[in-house]
Formats: sequence, structure tokens, C-alpha cells
Amino acid sequence: MKANPESKNRKNAIPSEEVWELRLYVAGHTPKSIAAFANLKKICEEHLKGKYHIEVIDLLKNPQLAKGDQIVAVPTLVRSLPPPLKKIIGDLSNTLRVLVGLDLRPVTNNDARAPTSYEGRHETEEAQGFGGGI
Repeated sequence: MKANPESKNRKNAIPSEEVWELRLYVAGHTPKSIAAFANLKKICEEHLKGKYHIEVIDLLKNPQLAKGDQIVAVPTLVRSLPPPLKKIIGDLSNTLRVLVGLDLRPVTNNDARAPTSYEGRHETEEAQGFGGGI
């Protein structure tokens, strides 16, 4: 019995409608929190149009929610889908670093300079617990 090549291609294809699940942890309506949300929204509209879901979590209202994603600073962006889990701390103003941190753009030699503040720091799930990342 022959396999249907069409079904094989569908099985191995990356879904074109893959939805990115993003959580932005903030502490109230501070200027950094507002800037982080605005910067994230702009990046998503430019690079993930219609393929993302943002959940904003205010830790002043729900501090217990910080434990689940091991949040140690705010604002922090957590990408839970697609895997692997990624975190970026800061106001997300450095678009290039956010794109690299979310794996929306590959790292190049020009991306190698160290961040000047928290805006470009990110870590992957693999780095947690091994001294890497934040």
C-alpha cells in the first residue's frame, strides 16, 4: 500500500497558522511596563501579524503568578509557544535583540555586542539552572 504523499507533506510541515503564546509580566502601569507593552505590540504586528496572543500579567494584582515562570524582574516577556520557552527582561526597546531573543531573526556577528541595560537580556529554558542566562 502506498503512502499518500500529500499527507506526508502535511505531517512534516510547520503549521502556517502557528500561534505564538506570549506573557508579559509587569508591575502596575509604570512607564517601563507601558513601553514594554507598546514595543511588544509593535514587534508582533510587524513580524507575527495575526499569529500571536499576548497575556499581560500585573504582578501587583497577582504576585503569586510570578512563581510559575520564575519571574525575578519586571517587565519580563515569556514566550511559551512555540518551544523552547524564552524570556526577555526589560522594556523591549531594542527591537533587534527582541527578534533574536524570540528566534524571529537569526544571530549575526553584528548582534554580538553586549546589551547596555536589561532591554536585550534573554534566556532559554535550557539555560535555567546551569548558570546561564539571567
